[in-house]
Amino acid sequence: METKNIIVEKSLDFGVQIVKFCELLEEKRKYVVAKQLLRSGTSIGANVFEAQHPESNSDFIHKMKLAIKEANETLYWLCRCERSENYPVNSSLKTLVEEMISIISKIIISSRRGGKQ
Repeated sequence: METKNIIVEKSLDFGVQIVKFCELLEEKRKYVVAKQLLRSGTSIGANVFEAQHPESNSDFIHKMKLAIKEANETLYWLCRCERSENYPVNSSLKTLVEEMISIISKIIISSRRGGKQ
């Protein structure tokens, strides 16, 4: 039986949820933020997926670093929504992206030490 890769699963689930939230932003005519959030929020999972078949350990680390950069940008846009008047807020998305940032950080540290991904 194959073990599930937690960060792959979380980033995929997050991507689905972020698309729904961006659709809500578009309904509220918050197009600029919706576009930025959709791009960064779905890019996390794309980079995590790409990292699953790296050419080398440094390639894996590079792709995971890209994922964490996108996760941080996504966190920015979610915080921006929280602080803006008349914007929808989704606290669970913020919690999920913070969890992914923590997990990806640990994966990068472990990979730098030569640990298993």
